[in-house]
Amino acid sequence: MLEVGTKAPDFALLNQDGETVRLSDFLGKRVVLYFYPRDNTPGCTRQAHAFAESYEQFQALDVVVIGISKDSVASHVKFAQKHALPFVLLSDPELQAIQAYGVWQEKKLYGKVSMGVVRSTYIIDPEGKIERVMPKVKPDTNAAEILQYLTE
Repeated sequence: MLEVGTKAPDFALLNQDGETVRLSDFLGKRVVLYFYPRDNTPGCTRQAHAFAESYEQFQALDVVVIGISKDSVASHVKFAQKHALPFVLLSDPELQAIQAYGVWQEKKLYGKVSMGVVRSTYIIDPEGKIERVMPKVKPDTNAAEILQYLTE
């Protein structure tokens, strides 16, 4: 995981509309980058719903919300449409941002060890530096914890 105060690695990834999005496109704004394992799984769906339900509050604070997983653009299209997600989803099948942000880690499930995306969130400040690191977040409370932090 990256440290608070370091420059956030820039990336160029495709969103659910097939358009290239760069982190540097959002300089001047706070950005919530949340990394999640997979579209349409129970935890990831709950997390996406929590961000969607809070989206107007994020907009009122002029905060950009971006979800990143290694799923394809086509998968993101279905996920965003099925759940009416109003924020950006980025496809990272080559693990460009996922590895740059240190969220591709060893995971254990039922005794089986594999590599995967550890659900984590970064808050990037308007200058493009990491303001907050939230490793191993819970899908149901992640959005609310970020809003609480942003409004304190």
